Amino acid sequence: MSKTEKGKNDQAWEALFERYAIPARVEEDGKFLISAAQIKEYREPRLMAKFDHRIQLPPVFAKHRLAILPVSRGDYVIAPFEAYHLFEPSEQKVAHVSLPAHLQSLSADDIPSEAIAINCAWASGMLADFLGEEALHATVSGRMGSGQFDFYIENTRSAAPFPVSVRQSQIEIDAAFEGARSLALLEAKRDLAEDFLIRQLYYPFRVWSERIAKEVRPVFLVYSNGIFRLYEYRFQQPDFYNSLCLVKQKQYAIVDTAITLSDIKAAALRAGTAAEPPVPFPQANQFERVVNLCELLDSQELCREQVTEEYAFDVRQTNYYTDAARYLGLLERRYSEGRKPVYALTPAGKRILRLGYRPRQLALCEAILRRRVFRETFLRYLETGRMPGVEEIAGIMQAAPLYHVGKPSTYRRRASTVSGWVNWIVNLTGR
Repeated sequence: MSKTEKGKNDQAWEALFERYAIPARVEEDGKFLISAAQIKEYREPRLMAKFDHRIQLPPVFAKHRLAILPVSRGDYVIAPFEAYHLFEPSEQKVAHVSLPAHLQSLSADDIPSEAIAINCAWASGMLADFLGEEALHATVSGRMGSGQFDFYIENTRSAAPFPVSVRQSQIEIDAAFEGARSLALLEAKRDLAEDFLIRQLYYPFRVWSERIAKEVRPVFLVYSNGIFRLYEYRFQQPDFYNSLCLVKQKQYAIVDTAITLSDIKAAALRAGTAAEPPVPFPQANQFERVVNLCELLDSQELCREQVTEEYAFDVRQTNYYTDAARYLGLLERRYSEGRKPVYALTPAGKRILRLGYRPRQLALCEAILRRRVFRETFLRYLETGRMPGVEEIAGIMQAAPLYHVGKPSTYRRRASTVSGWVNWIVNLTGR
């Protein structure tokens, strides 16, 4: 990766690692404490130390297998610890709830932020259902002090856990709901990712477990494309950061999500067949994340670096997923004099995102199925009742004039995207 391809965070952290010989200090002392003042010499600390997902860690951290956590209002510890947790697979079944009929300021078709997603989850009763509480009351939220607590965290270089002391760090709680038996602390996101930073659940859990007698329940809420994904965790050993285990996971929707195979066949007929665009053939296996990226860009235009920093992507994934959305006509790359190119929704992309759940999914099906390779793969699935294999899909691709795809290995590699997207279409029916 060239220097121009690296983000500002990556370049700044490389300079800090070199200036303070951080890898050598970690080897010698087991850790390195760095202050906000030291970080600020290169870039704003709130931007430099915000890595909600492992993939966002700068390459210099990954190279030395290091991570970073705040330990006070002005200090961070860098050490070889395991700071992230992989999301468990989502439950496929979707439970349906509804907003109270008298509410006019909340709409299931317009959820532009984590705060609105939380309010919809509360007002619809899904939180009460998920938590098993008859009545929930919104209580604490926002930024607050952590107080003092100590814990152990998994050491990636040793069997012995790593001790950490937190002294008046800052924590942030997106929302908290208290019932008769428990207090649920919510962390909410609108980006789909493979993992999350355990600290977002652990620090608030430690703070409030010491302040109240009720059970404190860490809950992660992920909202995207009309679906609310709720995960409840439990820390089996309160003083061990990595002791979290999944208690339960459930998916909800406020809108009607029923889509039949007949609906999708009708969408395929409406789609017709379009010529291949002069855009690299997609290499982005998770179609849900293509949609999620478009949601991120719904209210703002972002350059590649900004997409990489704000979403759970590295630079390569940013290229793959923005190209995938461009391939479908959902995104465009704009250039203006003296500025970096930016990604923005096309008029078609904006129109689709304004639709309700069912028409949006069917419009996305049309966007996919008007491309010859995806259409033929889907039709073969209908004929045989099984997804075509890699070699069969590669054969379909070789018969189509694709942009910048020539090597047999490339056809086979991109075939996984074809099967991934067609599987997404089929799964809309609950099959």
